[in-house]
Amino acid sequence: MLRLEDLTLFVRAAALNSFSDTAREAGLQPAQVSTAIKRLEQTLNIRLFARSTRSLRLTPEGETWLPYAVNALQTLEAGFEQIQPVTDAVRGVLQIAVPSDLGRNMLLGVFQAFRREHPALHLKILFSDQITDVFKDPVDVAFRYGNNDDASYVALPLAPHNRRVVVASPSYLERFGEPETISELLQHNALTYVIRGRVFDKWPLEMNGDVHHVAVKSAMMSDDAEVIRRLAIAGEGIAFKSWLDVSGDVNEGRLKIILPQYQGDHVPLNMICPHRKQLSTTVRLLHQAVKQRCDALQNLLPV
Repeated sequence: MLRLEDLTLFVRAAALNSFSDTAREAGLQPAQVSTAIKRLEQTLNIRLFARSTRSLRLTPEGETWLPYAVNALQTLEAGFEQIQPVTDAVRGVLQIAVPSDLGRNMLLGVFQAFRREHPALHLKILFSDQITDVFKDPVDVAFRYGNNDDASYVALPLAPHNRRVVVASPSYLERFGEPETISELLQHNALTYVIRGRVFDKWPLEMNGDVHHVAVKSAMMSDDAEVIRRLAIAGEGIAFKSWLDVSGDVNEGRLKIILPQYQGDHVPLNMICPHRKQLSTTVRLLHQAVKQRCDALQNLLPV
């Protein structure tokens, strides 16, 4: 007879390609995961994984059976939600992936309020500027900037009109002056960050329909957008950031928008979900809560 725990561990091991990582995620010992997979293989009378000391991969039989295992778990989860009382609709564990800057400075407060409103819910929040693979990584939903060019997942819009703005701290502008043209911007120190392995040092700025790709000079860069924000507030240079990331700093005077006559590129924010079947009550309510916060900030975005 199939064990639900064994089925769950099989699906996660197939996604992570590692018994050790699966065990770490589940809070088990690797030997326990290995035993569960062997027990499952004995029940099915097939071999699910080809193992070696350095690699783990699905066998052809494992590849064939995997989508059925995933569908079985999703069906059980959907059935579980259907039989829960309405007052307990938001419960269990929700694993969230969110960009570091956005998560710490805007969404963390939303998550805290959402958890207080639904005390039966447990949140596991992963902060990272790396692009999360919602099909392989251990997350239920991910918050992602950019247009939805991948039709394989579901993207729920949060801030479709969000864009980047050029900002600097009052202390920096007092010391070095405020640039009023693109040519003057080139004389300043820019704070740049790495996106998908490449330094984002060509800033697209638009005015009257003309887009200028400004090649800025940077003495400091980072792969963590939160670090760039902190450096900007500390007066180390000029940054080009999503409005959602710096709106609080601008409204409270820690940063100032410069070159307001130019518009930065659009960076819409979406909440990503692997499948429409996973749009649970919890996910829909979280989307509503975050969208309310985004809408309030979008109304403050200078035209």
